[in-house]
Amino acid sequence: MIYLTLAFEFFKIGLFSIGGGMATLPFLMDLTTKYDWYTASELANMVAISESTPGPVGINMATYAGYNAAGVPGAIVATLSLTAPALIIIVLIAKFLENFSENPTVKAVFYGIRPTVAALIGYAVWELLKIAIVYTTGGVTHVDYTSAVICLGAFLLLQVKQLKKLHPLVWIAAGAVIGILFKM
Repeated sequence: MIYLTLAFEFFKIGLFSIGGGMATLPFLMDLTTKYDWYTASELANMVAISESTPGPVGINMATYAGYNAAGVPGAIVATLSLTAPALIIIVLIAKFLENFSENPTVKAVFYGIRPTVAALIGYAVWELLKIAIVYTTGGVTHVDYTSAVICLGAFLLLQVKQLKKLHPLVWIAAGAVIGILFKM
């Protein structure tokens, strides 16, 4: 039964998270409330790890959740289920889009999908900010001002044209060093 649940949930995520990657985050966050495969904190950590390792966050989370739920077979089922919709859709699009690429309805659909994906990514960013900056102890919600300042500082530095050209690994390494310095 667990394999069917994993297959269903991750197939659904793969089917509806058009844009992949960060667009999967709202769906992955929803799973934290339904199942004990991983926590919101583990999801936030996985996003950080996924941004510094090969593979999209959705694939990494599917593998992780599947493994937590049912070992190696669960990891395989969840990962394949997440990727199956994209494979099916790509094959269908490749087959039919050439004939319909100039169709006004097809253009309108893609026009509507773009802002929807942007909204999903914006929602994911908001949820990750809450996980990174806000914490609750004893029923009282607190703001981690150190994390908020680091986040704001990184955002502001990324607005500098010369710094935008730095390789993402430089930013990840800098974040790791700052995290070590401030949390010791």
